[in-house]
Amino acid sequence: MWGVLLDSFLDALKLLPFLFVLYILIEVLEHKTAVGKPARALSGKWAPLIGGAAGLIPLCGFSVMASKLYRRKFLTLGTLIAVFIATSDEALLVLALSSLPVLEKLFTILALLGSKLVLAAGAGYLVDLIAGKRGGNMSLPALETEEADECTHAHGTEHAEEHEHEEGREEEHGHGTEELSVCEHRHESKWTLFLFSPLWHALQVAAFVFAFNFLFAALFHAMGEERVIGFLQGAGKWYQPLVTSFVALIPNCASSVALAEVYAIGGIGFSSLLGGLVTNAGLGIFVLFRDFKKWRESLAILIAMFALGVAVGYIASAIELMI
Repeated sequence: MWGVLLDSFLDALKLLPFLFVLYILIEVLEHKTAVGKPARALSGKWAPLIGGAAGLIPLCGFSVMASKLYRRKFLTLGTLIAVFIATSDEALLVLALSSLPVLEKLFTILALLGSKLVLAAGAGYLVDLIAGKRGGNMSLPALETEEADECTHAHGTEHAEEHEHEEGREEEHGHGTEELSVCEHRHESKWTLFLFSPLWHALQVAAFVFAFNFLFAALFHAMGEERVIGFLQGAGKWYQPLVTSFVALIPNCASSVALAEVYAIGGIGFSSLLGGLVTNAGLGIFVLFRDFKKWRESLAILIAMFALGVAVGYIASAIELMI
């Protein structure tokens, strides 16, 4: 159990730099950059493809960053889904270090990367098209309202009126709305705004990740890795995509590692591995649930990921039979 505790602590520690940089980025976008620029950069036409490519990197930090950026309305829902689909956690590293023949290992990894990138980008664009980018589109009025509310709560009506008066003056001088920056929080020092505040938020999320990561890791440890592997092996070919996608719902790298290990010893086929890794979003889906007020939306995303993973697994199985 001490090993589980140490692994959970190290996972949270490795995630901390990502979170720190993420919150600094959010502060820069919200307080130093014109609102239109980050909207185009993070939710533009290339965003789902870029998100899918970033998710392929075997680091759990990218899915976590995507969840936080989505909650702050800097990413579209499609881009978030793209990152989640592409994420494989440590599965690629396990496959690379496995005892599989070199050519089979190389083929498996390249096939996984290619399939997940195509699926991630395709699903991302489709979700944005269907949702009309309502799920995560960073619209100027929404951000202005959110920031104005924060200013009102923190500094009273007087500060809000002053902020509105300044905006009115800018509009009178002919400046477009898109050029305006969000509330600058001039009352805060730069050290607080761009260092201490991001660090505090990063530590809070890291502590949350550590606590729940330890909980799931302890549960996984209590179940026994051998039982999980036996469960996957005994599922049978026709049930494997369903079972692997179910195991992949565990928001811990242990699930993706188990899938890769079982594949490496011939316990599951490539289609079942692909379906499971499509479902597995690492710690990203886990951080998404941290916003308890939007648990229904988070649950809907989780169910959609599971359904997609199962569908991909069975479609890939059908293709394998035809080849």
